[in-house]
Order: sequence, then structure tokens, then C-alpha cells
Amino acid sequence: MEKKLFIPVLLGTPRKNRESGNVARWVCSKMRERDEIETQLFDVCDFQLPHDHYGQELKDQFPEWRDAIVRADGLVIVTPEYNHGYPGSLKAVLDLLLKEYVHKAVAFVGVSAGPWGGTRVIEASVPMVRELGLAVTFSDLNFPKVADKFDDKGNLLDDAYNKRVAGFLDELVWMATTLRWGRDNVPSKFHQ
Repeated sequence: MEKKLFIPVLLGTPRKNRESGNVARWVCSKMRERDEIETQLFDVCDFQLPHDHYGQELKDQFPEWRDAIVRADGLVIVTPEYNHGYPGSLKAVLDLLLKEYVHKAVAFVGVSAGPWGGTRVIEASVPMVRELGLAVTFSDLNFPKVADKFDDKGNLLDDAYNKRVAGFLDELVWMATTLRWGRDNVPSKFHQ
């Protein structure tokens, strides 16, 4: 591969004492171990979204996010499940852009306090990211009972996740590489 794939990670909840922060930092660390990936962690807490306006008209107020997604070959979304759905803050950040996502890969890391590991939040998110033009991988990474997965310093306690993340990233790299080739070589009204 001539240049690394740039695949940012978006941590999708502003909740205090969130366990998903450990997950996002660990996923980023595993991505940085791969020679073919460059990544950057974004956190919805860092977006000072206005309460009286919404959507793509605001994207220039967030140039680091906008420019990262323009450059990106894919995206990893780390999100907890709240009442079978995704956090509103995640949706608000994603809605800042539209054409910048088209024909790029997206992979989900689901997080939950319960036994399902964010399966339902991923199911709820797929139609939304599809409408944004993102292509969803079929290999999700799920963290059920997330409070039991990390120690108090944020170190992963369950070594089985090292094998799981390898398969998750293999699929993401394949999708991102294939879609990059397509964006570069196949004409589309969505990109040049």
C-alpha cells in the first residue's frame, strides 16, 4: 500500500464516567500497531455544538473534524447503547457533514453495561450511516458488561479481544482499501 489508510475514531458519548472511553483508547492503540493505518481520536465532548442551530451549515466551525473526514478512508464509531439507540450527541456530530462521508468505510464498536455489547445500537445506527453514504463493514466489535473489561487504569483484562480486534480491523482495512481504489478510479457524481 503506497500510503497509509487514514481512519479516525469517533467516541460517541459525552456521559460522565463513561466506560466507552477505555474502549475507544484501546481500539486506537490497536489501530496504531498496524502499519497500514493512521488514526486520530475524536470525542463528541470536544464539539461545542450550538443549541440553536444544526447540521451541515456548521461544518466550518469544526475544521479539524471536517478536514479529517475529507481526508479519511474510513471511520470507526465507538458508541454505547442507550435505550436501544445511539446518543444524540453522536448523531449531531455525524450530521455536521454529508458528502464528505460518501463511499468510505465505517465500522462499529458497540459498548453496553449489559450482556448485548451494543448490538442494538449498531443495528439502529446502520440505516443512519447508510443515508450518510458510508459503507458498513460486517465485522463489529462488541463490549458487553464493559465495566468488567478494563482495570481502573484503562488496561484491557480480557485477552480474547486481541484476536477479535484483529479480524475487525482486517475487514475494515479491506473495505477502506477497496473503497479508496473505487473513489480514485471509478467515476461518480459524489467525488472526483
